[in-house]
Amino acid sequence: MVLTHGAGSNCNSRLLIAVADAFCASGVMVYRYDLAFRRARPNGPPSPATAKLDRQSIQDAVDLMRGLTAGRVLAGGHSYGGRQTTMASAENGALADGLLLLSYPLHPPNHPEKPRTAHFPEVRTPALFVHGAKDPFGSVEEMTAALRTIPAPVDFMVVDGAGHDLGRNAEKLAGLIA
Repeated sequence: MVLTHGAGSNCNSRLLIAVADAFCASGVMVYRYDLAFRRARPNGPPSPATAKLDRQSIQDAVDLMRGLTAGRVLAGGHSYGGRQTTMASAENGALADGLLLLSYPLHPPNHPEKPRTAHFPEVRTPALFVHGAKDPFGSVEEMTAALRTIPAPVDFMVVDGAGHDLGRNAEKLAGLIA
């Protein structure tokens, strides 16, 4: 599995470490990595002008993992990293064998009129979306409706009481995901 971070973080976020540890404990090799925007500067948000480079980071990480294993390769990310992963998968249907999307940012908080789903009908890779019931980037109902536009098999895991960070007990949640 290759796993990346959200807009305000890096590959050393508590959630990514917990998810990686849980998958490693079950025998899955995991590569946590920083997207291009984070490698370019340690702080600050990504820029729409460099999003293509972030998607190339995802492709590069998958290519690296494919060079290390003959098995299936999963690609995933938290928030912005998950969004870019779904976009990379929509652009290249052979990118990964499965997707893990943690807190997909369906729309900016309080702006459901700005959906980030135009690419969903092009996603052909099976995916698991993990979403906090109190996530301001999209309600459970909004996510459920949006996920219906993805033609690939999709599972949707709702974390009760959790927001965009998916809650305080990252280790427990990571175990459930793995």
